[in-house]
Amino acid sequence: MTTLRKRTALFFEGNGAYRKAGHYIDIFLISLIMINVIAIVLESVDSLAQQYKHEFLLLELISVSIFAIEYLLRLWSCVERAQYKTLECGNFQRRLKYLLSPLALIDLVAILPSLLMMFITFDLRFLRVLRLLRVFKLTRYSRAMQLLLQSFRDESSSLLAAFFIMSVVLILASCGIYLIEHDIQPDKFGSIPAAMWWAMATLTTVGYGDVVPVTPLGRFFGGMITLVSMGMVAIPTGLLASSFSEQLRKRRLDFSDAVHENLHDGKLDDEQLEYLETLRIKLGLSKQEANKVIKEQLNVRNQHLYCRQCGARQD
Repeated sequence: MTTLRKRTALFFEGNGAYRKAGHYIDIFLISLIMINVIAIVLESVDSLAQQYKHEFLLLELISVSIFAIEYLLRLWSCVERAQYKTLECGNFQRRLKYLLSPLALIDLVAILPSLLMMFITFDLRFLRVLRLLRVFKLTRYSRAMQLLLQSFRDESSSLLAAFFIMSVVLILASCGIYLIEHDIQPDKFGSIPAAMWWAMATLTTVGYGDVVPVTPLGRFFGGMITLVSMGMVAIPTGLLASSFSEQLRKRRLDFSDAVHENLHDGKLDDEQLEYLETLRIKLGLSKQEANKVIKEQLNVRNQHLYCRQCGARQD
């Protein structure tokens, strides 16, 4: 049983001998998710929903069954994964920790709406929106999305500080335009909450134009808020961009360190190449990037092993 569970874990992680099989199953699940998203969008058209009612229902049943089997197998085999196997606790606590992980919660969201539909009556429009959350399962198979989520986690405190400042500016802008335009446009700026719509549209530099100041002072104030907002909106974008770049740099550095540790005798055997290939996939690096790092490490090692003047090997 333990051997089967370990094989299942390796299969879903796509490691070792199961790398190709894991790659194929990832492609299959990604395709199934995209088909589901397209079907849910098309199902919102009443004529198509009535004409292909049974086909949509059959696709939903098949998809939920596959996603449920995947979820249960991942839950059963997660105790064999390296990050959970090292925990000093029982299998129940390990599975509980896995259940609360972001990717496991996303997998649960993918099947929960359809399961709840069997016991609770939902508005079909609300149910479609819930089922569309299935697209977030792509996060598990997309290294780019995982990098973005990691960037959010690493910069969470900075992003919260930026959003706090934006909230303060939003309140100040709403109060300011309310004081200036309230008497002139009581229907549009009748209260501070009503003025927040204008402030939000201005701060995000969207500017819908449905609510605009008409007094000279109000227009001047609106211009100042627009100039301030251009810098405010750029802060979270800059934080995420720099963090995303830093995540890529860290992953390349981790792979470079792994190559350096395995280059004891100046070459890589089949087992070491297999390990580096698994690590490359895990880190989300392309083969071109990985080969470049290997060549760089080989060049660095050769420079230390051989004399630059005569080319003789140094002891």
